[in-house]
Amino acid sequence: MRLIIALTLLLSPVAGSAQWIRQTLNSTASFRGLSVVDQRVVWASGTGGTVIRTADGGNTWTVTTVPGAEKLDFRDIEAFDANTAYILSIGNGDASRIYKTTDGGKTWQVQFQNDDPKKFFDAIACWDRDNCIAMSDPVERIFPLITTSDGGSHWSFITPKVPPAAKQDEAAFAASGTCLITQGKNTAFLITGGGDSRVLRSGDRGVTWSVSETPIVKGAAAKGAFSIAMFDARIGVVVGGDYQKPTAKMLTFATTVDGGNTWGQGTDLNGYRSGVTFVDRKTLIAVGTSGSDISTNGGNSWKPLGKEDLNAVQSKGRRATWAVGPNGMVARLK
Repeated sequence: MRLIIALTLLLSPVAGSAQWIRQTLNSTASFRGLSVVDQRVVWASGTGGTVIRTADGGNTWTVTTVPGAEKLDFRDIEAFDANTAYILSIGNGDASRIYKTTDGGKTWQVQFQNDDPKKFFDAIACWDRDNCIAMSDPVERIFPLITTSDGGSHWSFITPKVPPAAKQDEAAFAASGTCLITQGKNTAFLITGGGDSRVLRSGDRGVTWSVSETPIVKGAAAKGAFSIAMFDARIGVVVGGDYQKPTAKMLTFATTVDGGNTWGQGTDLNGYRSGVTFVDRKTLIAVGTSGSDISTNGGNSWKPLGKEDLNAVQSKGRRATWAVGPNGMVARLK
């Protein structure tokens, strides 16, 4: 019996001992964009035109203010190595922009600047370093989409055969840069909130879209699906809730096992969550303003992980799980 207990302790995920270790860096920015490349390279972005980067696993950080972007809020970032990253800022009209660096943040090039005051861009996602997609909140009930296939040298609006249409008061949340993600070579997912909580899926890089309902809470401006993560082409999760009621446990988690065609209600998290990530097939981390949760059984049950105020989380394995939040918060999961 003692041997069985000992083996169980050794083989079980160490959820009880996991904790967030805050990083020390010279910034008070509110971070929502996060991109974990590997165990050494991590990028994040936020308010005040701020972008940070480590290339040594968090031992040292470079803090940069993008020139000319001091008033912008970079809600999403997509990085590929220690030198290459895209960042997207939110806002009406020309506040919505996409920049790119290829020298580790020393210089930044404006690749796209929105010129339509009705458009408000929320997120960017990439299939690889050359092929990316970005989306805006609906204009006249249609989600505007732009894409590039040459590393951002040219961005163009997609004219889908079946446009991703929005319902009344339905939009997307730029809360963690994960309301829009890519999967595999051609698939994209876009999740919504407000008037409805749905998953829009494209299998051809935005040309055609299908729509699935989720059980995530909806029906008000603060409610809905906030973050989506896919482990592979079939298994995925969505988290959300009501950001005005951060500790409310009400329809905050949904799962799919068929590639997003259908979504089932999962076990509620310990409140509203704006970000979720797979550490491995069974281990999930979800974060929000009231704290974070961990699951070691694919989301069947959750345990509180910490009370830190966090906006976004991303993992590239057990040794590379990071989260970011307000007031310069950057933390690594130990």
